[in-house]
Parts: sequence; structure tokens; C-alpha cells
Amino acid sequence: MEIVVLGAGTVGTSIANRLCAEGHSVTVVDHDPSHCRRVNDELDVRVVTGSASQSSTLFQANVLGADLCLSVTGDDEVNLVAASIAKAMGTHRAIARVYASVFRDLSTFDYQRHFNIDRLLSLEHLSAMELAREIRHPGAIAIENFARGELEMQELAVSTRSDALGRELRELRLPSAVRLGSILRAGEMKIAGALDKLAAGDRITLIGARDDIDEVRPLFQKDLPPQQDVIIAGGGETGYHLARVLELGRFNVMVMERDRERCDFLAAQLRRATVVHADVQRRTTLEEERVGSADVFVACTGDDEDSIMACVEARELGARKILSIVDRPDYANVVAKLGIDHAVSPRKVIARQVTAFLNTGAVISRTTLAPSQGIEILEIEVGRDAPATGAPLAELKLPSQCLIGAVIRESFVMVPGAEDRFSPGDTVVALVEQPAIKPTVEMFSSP
Repeated sequence: MEIVVLGAGTVGTSIANRLCAEGHSVTVVDHDPSHCRRVNDELDVRVVTGSASQSSTLFQANVLGADLCLSVTGDDEVNLVAASIAKAMGTHRAIARVYASVFRDLSTFDYQRHFNIDRLLSLEHLSAMELAREIRHPGAIAIENFARGELEMQELAVSTRSDALGRELRELRLPSAVRLGSILRAGEMKIAGALDKLAAGDRITLIGARDDIDEVRPLFQKDLPPQQDVIIAGGGETGYHLARVLELGRFNVMVMERDRERCDFLAAQLRRATVVHADVQRRTTLEEERVGSADVFVACTGDDEDSIMACVEARELGARKILSIVDRPDYANVVAKLGIDHAVSPRKVIARQVTAFLNTGAVISRTTLAPSQGIEILEIEVGRDAPATGAPLAELKLPSQCLIGAVIRESFVMVPGAEDRFSPGDTVVALVEQPAIKPTVEMFSSP
């Protein structure tokens, strides 16, 4: 594929390096001549020196014929403008990295739709989701945010006292805003069908908004997991997103941040989490805040060395599970030796996201739900005159191994019902087994 990477910083260089290793044709753009010389010396890529937000530079980088443009400079505004221009000039897909959470907050303004960008990616939010998955459901098959983050997929086990045991799924009458996506039984996963019956020990995935999923969870789980105490060291964007995800669940969250102004922001934005003005580099501070009694200690200070040292202290004080953000790849071999149970690399997280977008045609992104089971999550753009636009969902001849989980229309995201129709420009989120991927994509593609 022809891919243009705008920005030759740490993130852009690591993405370009991975794409080159996978055999793609990559062009890197940066305004700093020294960055361009470094990339030119280290990677087998084409390098263009110039401003990513200027059409002349993008023309020189050949975004007109690019399959994918990744705008990952260190400036949010430049990324938005550059990705928007690239999309208007003809690149097939355009993705922009953003840092400030306001750009992803649909309650204020839809920047993604306004600038006609295919996806806004926050490295900090993605890293927080990776940490949240490890905390909430260690080793879970899938707990993914999708559909622009407004819906999520949660995995849970069906308890022996569940009211759903032995009943066909169509008899459960789940709310229209919640969809049961897949069933894992005895190591075999399948797309859930209306005639399927649940058994104790089944692991199922539910699709919907978090509040809606929480309402139906008691139908499948009678005994909820116990409360856990989570201490987050560092209240930057990653720590903030992690606290927001965990505070509404079964977790007592404390955020430790040494910047007073940032503490005020966190206290105003977080609903239930406790915010403490404290320096996590001081052992006495960790002792005073009873870090040793925490079920989970997470270090995301923004500095690898500070985070690692905080983790070592927390382990010595007795914290049961230790997690950390560790960006430098050369630290990967030492974190486990220092007592860190799980380390998240932002570079690897965003690289996986980019890989999901390496598609052609109507498929926007493609993510594996369970590698060994052959089930994938597809985001598909509904094309003009596509077969799927001709009838309501219930009348479409979709493969039985396909389940439509959500549809995105302009700024609105919903779980579609039997009578809903699809329109050109909609984005469909579907769970599909491998044999059904081709006919499913054809159903939503232009003839």
C-alpha cells in the first residue's frame, strides 16, 4: 500500500519503521531538516521536507494517490488540518492523532466529521484502554471501544444462577440498545444467533453503551465481582482517561498528581475518583496514601524512569498488582524483573491501531476479535447503491456468521433494530466469521 506519514517524531518514525518492515511503500513528511536526515539514514522510505499542513508539501508527498495518510505530528491543530487537506486531495483514508481530549468529545463539537477525517486517534486514550482491559478483565478475549468510543464491547461469564440459562436468545428480550455478540464455550467461539441457548460458564460479549450494558448484566451475572482499590500515579491524559473508565465500575480509584493546577482539573472532571496532590517519587508519600494496600497500582507519570521507580516502591510496599506505561523499547526486557506485572507501550498500541486501517475498498478498519477463532470486527462504509441500502436489516440476506453490532450515521451512533435501514455514507460495525467476510463486505459495497 502507498502510505504517507506526516511527522517524523518518535511516533511517526516508529510507525514508518513498522510499515516498511511489512513491505509497504512509505513517504515521511516533516518540517525539521534534521528529523528528515535521521529518517532518511535509518529507514528505507521516501522523505519530504516541508509543512504537513501545506497543500504543496502534501502534493509533493503524493497524497493524491495514497491509500492511507497518518497525521501524527506533535501539534493537534496541524494534524487536523493536514489530514483534512489530504482527504480532500484524494487520499483514500486519513487519520489524525490528537492529544487534547476536547477534540474527541462529541458533546461539544464533532471535529472528525467537520474535517472529514476517517479517525481521530489519541495515543493516551488508547494506552489507557489497554491498561483498563488488563485491570477489568485480565486475559479477556475482547473489551474494545469502537464506534468512535460511544459504544463498547464487554465480555462476561454466565453464572450458574443466571436467569438466561437454557433459554433461546430471542426469548431474553434484551433492550434494543444492547446486542449479544458472541458466545465462547469449551474453547470454541461463535457469532450469537437468535436460537442459541446459554449454559453456565459461557463467556459472552455484549455490545452497547456502558450504562445500557450495566442494566442487563444482572441477567447473566448474579454475583458481581468485589470492589477493588486502584491507585493511579500520574494525572496526565493517560491517567485521566484511565480514571474515567474505571471510576464508574467496581473500582475505588485514587489519582496521585504532583501538579496543583492539574489536580484542580481532575477533581472537576472526575465523578467519583479521589484526587490527591502528591509526588509519587517520594516513598513517604506512597506510604501515607497506603499504596501497599492497593489491589492495583498503575504508573503513568509521563516519564519511564519515574514510572518504573514508583512501581518498584509500590511492589515493595505490598501492592498486589503493578502496571505501568513504558515507552522506551529497550526497557521491555527489564520491567518484569523489577516486579511490574504488565507494561503497556504506547508505540505498540498505536501500531496495532494503524495495522487495523491497512485495508482497501469499503473496509475502514479490521480488528481480530479472537485470533484462534477466526472472528473479526469490521468497520465498513456503506457505498452508493450498495445492496444493503435496498431493504430493512431484517430483510437483508446477510450471512448467518455475521452480526451487525452498530451503525454510525453522521454524529449519531446506535445499535440497529430489525426495521432500520442503511444509507450511503453510514459506517457499519459488524462481527463476522472468516468465511462470511467477503459476502458481508460486498453487501455494503457499491456495485
